Amino acid sequence: MLLAINANNTNTVFAVYDGPTLRGAWRCATDPRRTADEYVVWLTQLMGFAGLGREAIDAAILSSVVPATVFNLKTLCRRYFDCDPLVVGEPGCRLGIKILIDRPEELGADRIVNAVAGMDRYTAPLIIVDLGTATTFDVIDARGNYVGGVIAPGINLSLQALELAAAKLPHVAIERTQKVIGKSTVPAMQSGLFWGYVGLIEGLVERIRKEFGAPMNVVATGGLVPLFAGASPVIENIDPDLTLWGMQLIHKLNTKKGRRPSHA
Repeated sequence: MLLAINANNTNTVFAVYDGPTLRGAWRCATDPRRTADEYVVWLTQLMGFAGLGREAIDAAILSSVVPATVFNLKTLCRRYFDCDPLVVGEPGCRLGIKILIDRPEELGADRIVNAVAGMDRYTAPLIIVDLGTATTFDVIDARGNYVGGVIAPGINLSLQALELAAAKLPHVAIERTQKVIGKSTVPAMQSGLFWGYVGLIEGLVERIRKEFGAPMNVVATGGLVPLFAGASPVIENIDPDLTLWGMQLIHKLNTKKGRRPSHA
């Protein structure tokens, strides 16, 4: 079985795949100070609830946009799962797609993985909207090439900035409001956050499609994607497990009979 680890700025997700079947997925707050010993105690218990033991894992893949987490996550795989993880973005890791931007080395591993999964599950050209710490828009052309994207602050970052800069505004939960026009401060803030982000998504998708010059499918993923399900016809597909699926595909591409290939 494959252990897939996706370390993002806010949360780190651990998932176990048995071939193409997702057996379980668990998340914790991303903390570069967390050691391999701490990870394994937490993860072993959660795997046990799903009827999985550490001995079932014989391979691992790691995708991280937080460089400080990589050492401890690699140590976790090597020390407790007896396997050397394939790391997305490192030399020798085959992706199956071309990255056609000015500085490919700057592209985050999460966006690479999403592009790989998007090409497998949907028809290109494609826009992938990832709603997480940042809100990103990734553009895949008809041939499956990654050709660029957009990065905007995530909705939680916008809320934090609003609270810090405006002394009289309270902390609010991010929720979908029934009406856009708020009758008091809290619903007005909630409306601005939620429907403001719907407007951002709709506006950028429209501009990307116009600039690209062709019809494009849209798929949304990321930790906050359930909040926006059904909020706009622009969001044609909701796929919370897109990133994990892409990691499974990349590992499959880089393996032969369950073993890592040598990268000459």
